[in-house]
Amino acid sequence: MKRGVTVRVLLDHISSLRTAGHESTFAELDRIGVTWRFLLPVQPTKGKYQRPDLRNHRKLVVVDGRVGYMGSQNLIDRSYNSPKNLKRGLQWQELVTRVTGPVVSGINVVFLGDWYSETDELLLSERVPADQVSRDTSANALDIQVVPSGPGFEGENNLRLFLALLYSAQKRIIITSPYFVPDEAMMYAITSSRQRGLDVQLFVSELGDQGAVFHAQRSYYGALLTAGVRIWLYPSPYILHAKHFSIDDDVAVIGSSNMDIRSFSLNYEACLMVRGASFVTDMRRVEDGYRAISRELTLEELNSLPRRSTVLDGVARLTSGLQ
Repeated sequence: MKRGVTVRVLLDHISSLRTAGHESTFAELDRIGVTWRFLLPVQPTKGKYQRPDLRNHRKLVVVDGRVGYMGSQNLIDRSYNSPKNLKRGLQWQELVTRVTGPVVSGINVVFLGDWYSETDELLLSERVPADQVSRDTSANALDIQVVPSGPGFEGENNLRLFLALLYSAQKRIIITSPYFVPDEAMMYAITSSRQRGLDVQLFVSELGDQGAVFHAQRSYYGALLTAGVRIWLYPSPYILHAKHFSIDDDVAVIGSSNMDIRSFSLNYEACLMVRGASFVTDMRRVEDGYRAISRELTLEELNSLPRRSTVLDGVARLTSGLQ
């Protein structure tokens, strides 16, 4: 701001209000001159009516229309300013990718569209055309597509993309999702991949920061382990909040979308689908790092849980659509 740079910030209304210290954050944004707005505000007294279960979960940054950042990272302290999280010593492990080139124009359009939906302001001067680059045929060349999704689209773009990629896999599928509450179609795609002989692995946190979601998620582990999916538990006190998956040695997806019903049906999300061996190799290194410090969950360990835990898991699963 001191250098005269225009800064615009969009904040999900309900999620921001749930965060401790939000009043001081809003005041600081005003003090330094940031232009900011709420996304999907639920403010009946101001004539703004939204379904409170719809949220904008996108996490992206665009700098001068030339550099973009997308991934799992929220703009918040690692403890989410939560006394409960601080008491438990929880910290979030994230993954964000930095991109340049023509794809940044697509990320920028997602932001500009969200800005227009909340302000009726068309920022035409800030719509930077995509960089024109020659076709790169080298081994390190990447093809990248921005995949926005949410209730405003006719179809569930992220779910359709994920299913198409899972069914196209030939050798290996590695999934990282902090909140893994799949629908029936997703479970069929994952377990069918194992039946086809593919190596399928899932990275999740050993601990959960949201009790109901954690128990609902755990209710799927038995079917996955029985099918032969390997489940890795990322150690406490960290919450593995990264959201990405890789297919074979060719394609990876990274962004804001979890593999859960909320992300598929209720949240506005944004992901990058990246095709290119060099990027997938980098993702493999990240996954190898997870595996090096995680422990593998076995069916025997899962079956040894007390009955009250499995009952709670089942109840949470029944209500997962409301979480």
